[in-house]
Amino acid sequence: QVQLVESGGGLVQAGGSLRLSCAASGRTVSGYGMGWFRQAPGKERDFVAAISRTSSSTYYAGSVKGRFTISRDNVKNTVYLQMNSLKPEDTAVYYCAATAVLLTSTSQDYPYWGQGTQVTVSS
Repeated sequence: QVQLVESGGGLVQAGGSLRLSCAASGRTVSGYGMGWFRQAPGKERDFVAAISRTSSSTYYAGSVKGRFTISRDNVKNTVYLQMNSLKPEDTAVYYCAATAVLLTSTSQDYPYWGQGTQVTVSS
């Protein structure tokens, strides 16, 4: 199985940037598609971004497209989410996840999840 640990969250002003990292252990992450999700207080867990196993394809939620970039380094077994032009509505706990599906935005397709990292964007 795969263990995932997110890091890089914190407090940032609107318009600022953060880079989240997701470190994988166990089975190499190269065998999985990877995704980022987020959950705000009282809200459902929402899809943010996904990347295929070879980085040949990416997919973004409309709310973050053009501001966030997902990338991966299969040698380092790490997935990243670069977040620019942050808005208060981006405030949430961010989770990374791994899937055997090539590219998917459906949380049910991801059997492996990290513990989450808090991102807070102030106005």
